[in-house]
Amino acid sequence: MSITLNSPLDMHLHLRDEEMLSVVGPLSSESFSGAIIMPNLVPPVSTKEGLLSYKERILKACKNDTFTPYMTLFFKPTYTKAFLASVKDELTAIKLYPAGITTNSEGGVSGFDVDELRPTLDAMSELEIPLCVHGETNGFVMDREAEFVSIYEMLATNFPKLKIIMEHITTKESVAALEKFDNLYATITLHHLFITLDDVAGGMLQPHLFCKPIAKRPEDRDALRKVALEGHPKVMFGSDSAPHPQHAKESCGCAAGVFTAPIALQVLTEFFVKYSTVEKLQDFVSNNARNIYSNIEIPNKTITLEEKEFTVPQKYADVVPMYAGEKLKYSITEIN
Repeated sequence: MSITLNSPLDMHLHLRDEEMLSVVGPLSSESFSGAIIMPNLVPPVSTKEGLLSYKERILKACKNDTFTPYMTLFFKPTYTKAFLASVKDELTAIKLYPAGITTNSEGGVSGFDVDELRPTLDAMSELEIPLCVHGETNGFVMDREAEFVSIYEMLATNFPKLKIIMEHITTKESVAALEKFDNLYATITLHHLFITLDDVAGGMLQPHLFCKPIAKRPEDRDALRKVALEGHPKVMFGSDSAPHPQHAKESCGCAAGVFTAPIALQVLTEFFVKYSTVEKLQDFVSNNARNIYSNIEIPNKTITLEEKEFTVPQKYADVVPMYAGEKLKYSITEIN
């Protein structure tokens, strides 16, 4: 079976910087037309100069491919409307992190006081700049995302013109929230469609499957699968592919992140074929994102996959991918 995808998009991607960027950047730019790039570098991307400089480094690393990096800023409640207007043409979204909740998020929001957040969020609403959110509290790890739903509801209610993207959702509660508010949308990762907490820690600890938000229960995974496989118009693919060097994953204090960029389209194709919904794959990996982020320009690219065995490399430089060493049923055979 041959399957062609038109301009696939990754709406949540970590490319890191410097040597790591040179390794992982081309692994996304080869097969994707574009990606929403996360701003949680050290220091985080929070100025126009920083954004433009990072974009230039990404384009240099991905120079051999047709690929658009959709840039984001690290959320600050002190952004003014004048500043956001000045950077709007270079900006696709702003990413909000609760303080300390994940990699390089120490400078994030430490409280969700509406009055404190209102100046920036009102300006974003007026300028039609979407807000992407890592939605977790600092409560018990399995409950953090479900607890955050009330904050999503607060944001959606107080800022009804603000387009809010619930990033990398992992729970049935987040899926249910999609139906409650017109301005709530979501990304779903590859790994959360497949793994539960049992896969991470039910037997021998699997560090390369450890991520934040952590994988949840089977019923949560099933809720994600349902909306992905049916091509739900408010969900889109965002890999949250998050590379770390092998020594940072296989160590005490394991870094959070699953590296899926080079296998994403192959695994998703096999998944949608298995459930006889391959006609919905185009929606999940491109069409829905086009509609949600209606102002982005998307380069033309077609990716053809065929039922041809592909062995996942053990490593890409010093980064271990999900399913390292395993055989996948589909391969990318043509890129135009």
